[in-house]
Amino acid sequence: MTTSSKPADAAMEPRGGFFSWYHPLTRQEKRTFWSCKVGYALDAMDTQFLSFVIPTLIATWGITKGDAGLIGTATLLASAVGGWVAGILSDKIGRVKTLQLTILWFAFFTLLCGLAQNFGQLLAARALMGFGFGGEWTAGAVLMGEIIRARDRGKAVGMVQAGWALGWGLSALLFAVVFSLLPAELAWRALFIIGVLPAIFVIVIRRFVDDPEIYQQQKARESTAPHGARFTDIFSRDLISVTLRASLLTTGAQGGYYAITTWLPTFLATERHLTVLGTGGYLAMVIAGSYAGYLSSAVLTDKIGRKNNFILFALGALTIALTYTNVVVDDTAMLFLGFPLGFFASGIFSGMGAFLTELFPTRVRGSGQGFCYNVGRAVGALFPFLIGLVSQQMSLGRTIGVFAAAAYGVLILAALTLPETRGKQLES
Repeated sequence: MTTSSKPADAAMEPRGGFFSWYHPLTRQEKRTFWSCKVGYALDAMDTQFLSFVIPTLIATWGITKGDAGLIGTATLLASAVGGWVAGILSDKIGRVKTLQLTILWFAFFTLLCGLAQNFGQLLAARALMGFGFGGEWTAGAVLMGEIIRARDRGKAVGMVQAGWALGWGLSALLFAVVFSLLPAELAWRALFIIGVLPAIFVIVIRRFVDDPEIYQQQKARESTAPHGARFTDIFSRDLISVTLRASLLTTGAQGGYYAITTWLPTFLATERHLTVLGTGGYLAMVIAGSYAGYLSSAVLTDKIGRKNNFILFALGALTIALTYTNVVVDDTAMLFLGFPLGFFASGIFSGMGAFLTELFPTRVRGSGQGFCYNVGRAVGALFPFLIGLVSQQMSLGRTIGVFAAAAYGVLILAALTLPETRGKQLES
């Protein structure tokens, strides 16, 4: 059933510039691209609000850092479940309907975060918000992967992924504006209430975006078949090896990311006594690096191949982690090192959506992609806890290095064993 184009030929086709792939897209494809990119940016905006309001919650409600960490962990674990469920739903009811539902879901529960009256209510609302935020990535990635032609799939899906950095930057900007206009005890609520705005965007998606033709053809075939596809098919004899190896790939990427981004600021502030880490300049540098990393990785995944791109960014992220933990630098150097940190740690995710799309057949593409990516998210979410535990016996800097090396080592091994899918045509 599945046929492949010649990846080398596809990669060697002439290009007319950085966005030359975009101009030949149909109107429907362009609408889908922008809908997914804006949706993912709004998803990131709502998700990142919590990181900015934690100090206010500690001061206002008297919660502990452990309580704040529990909110973050609950969000990640719920997002892992939500991503898998959304993948299954996208195979059952459609990519676009699932995208709409997940956006409405995370927008609604972000609003409830702003209305919470105590820690328990906030914890519940935030966890439920995470359920929707995890699902939005899965639905959007599958939708984009199926609608864009093979030779440009990596660039298109990667540039949608870059919307995360834009949403992160938008959340930082809104935080600065809202907290300058309102007292802190009201500002944090207003910030979360603003998070309901993505729900309006669903109207645009409903009117202008349709399911990919390849998915519609698959559903038409299933309607005449005696047995439809089941999400458990990703564990069947012909797919289980791919499912497990792809799950290891995503575990390595997300475990490394959480190991670096969660504990490095603490290590540098407490053991190196650097003050630049809490400044807007450092955050802006990391966000800029993240966006540049997403874009660069999106281009490279089509140019040098999915596997080579993962390995390149894994080695870059590991190098940055070891530099941070083993080389003594001053505030100025640390400010500029924020750019490569964001570049490699975030950029590694840019090729993930296209690769997972190409690994699974249409009938279970959402289920496979949702399961693999979110197993990685669930296991990766444990890394911050494990680092904190091990650092009681070993220095924090060395612990970060060990876990980052282990995570990216797993990713590289998984990438080496998986098939190269660059230029692969999806089922026809």
